[in-house]
Amino acid sequence: MACGKLYFLILVILGLSLKVYGKLSPNFYSSTCPNALSIVEKGVKAAIKNEARVGASILRLHFHDCFVNGCDGSILLDDTANFRSEKTAAPNNNSARGFEAVDHIKAKLEKACPGVVSCADILAIIARDAVVIYGGPTWKVKLGRRDSRTANRSAANAFIPQPSFNLSNLTQSFANVGLSFKDMVVLSGGHTVGLARCTTFRSHIHNNTNINSGFAKYLQRKCPTSGNDNVLLPLDYQTKYTFDDKYYKNLVAKKGLLHSDQELYNGNKADSLVQDYAMDQCKFFKAFAKSMIRMGNIKPLTGSNGEIRLNCRKPN
Repeated sequence: MACGKLYFLILVILGLSLKVYGKLSPNFYSSTCPNALSIVEKGVKAAIKNEARVGASILRLHFHDCFVNGCDGSILLDDTANFRSEKTAAPNNNSARGFEAVDHIKAKLEKACPGVVSCADILAIIARDAVVIYGGPTWKVKLGRRDSRTANRSAANAFIPQPSFNLSNLTQSFANVGLSFKDMVVLSGGHTVGLARCTTFRSHIHNNTNINSGFAKYLQRKCPTSGNDNVLLPLDYQTKYTFDDKYYKNLVAKKGLLHSDQELYNGNKADSLVQDYAMDQCKFFKAFAKSMIRMGNIKPLTGSNGEIRLNCRKPN
């Protein structure tokens, strides 16, 4: 990418001034697990080679983790006698996936550096690596998060953005975790990769007017008013496994798959940002990388808080 070196250098400089919570550092494992990043990268590449979709899935895991009590790996926990998993919350149930890829990477890290690399940090690293493998930007991932000992299913239901959200709902959802309006528009661009189930976009394609009529009719044949609930269609119908600016181009053409996506281009204050990113992929890449750093810094557990889980699915 022509803009690759430029936005990477900018991020290295800007990274010095970004607000962080706790003591996170890109070099956190340089002495305790020097091969951590290469082990994770190799694991992500293998996972995506095995199933192209999984990169989008693990990117989404990082999002859904950070929106619930901060970036603490809580989304990875299974049910226990003491709490219900976030995996069965409405935004995640039959939807969140990629857990096996995380398990495999965690096992490799435990073999190389037992009890050192947190599950929360793994989610932050694999999100970046997946974006890069799909052709998107890179950034310096700040590390040093620790893992929560519990999950919060009710918070997952309350705070994770929903496909049915309007612009006001989306704005408030991101504001709740300290992210700006621009962050919301930029991070929604993660939907340039991956798939969505019929149940998440059925209402949009059958009931809304802010959608290209021909596109709606095409989708309606795949996802009728009833049945076909689990049919999967690309969030970006042009390049479903390439990280690019087509997501925004689709919105300008009124071809967003989800209601919440098309709300970003519907005669409102988000329109100008969508147009900017649709016309300038480098601008989108730079903004996305910076917003991912900010999202990764949402209330991490550091120091003696939390733990380093040995198995990402259960507390120690």
